[in-house]
Amino acid sequence: MSVMTTATLTSKGQITIPAQVRRVLNVQAGDRVEFVQVEPGRFEIVAATRSVRELKGLFGKPSRTVSIEEMNRTIAERGAAAVLPGRSKG
Repeated sequence: MSVMTTATLTSKGQITIPAQVRRVLNVQAGDRVEFVQVEPGRFEIVAATRSVRELKGLFGKPSRTVSIEEMNRTIAERGAAAVLPGRSKG
């Protein structure tokens, strides 16, 4: 079942999640939600209170298998690239 609802962005960049959406996500005041980019220009709102296991299959099958070593290398490279010139990491 597809549900379409809208919300208006305020000048402060805030929106009110419609009651119907809050009920479906099972979120209440004070709960956290995550915005997950599923493709360029498209996001999904996910209740941060959900188990990671519930997210299985959300992004489809990976195009290739990545080893732990590759993951660690990429994290190290991107982390080093994220440090701005003239600023230390600590």
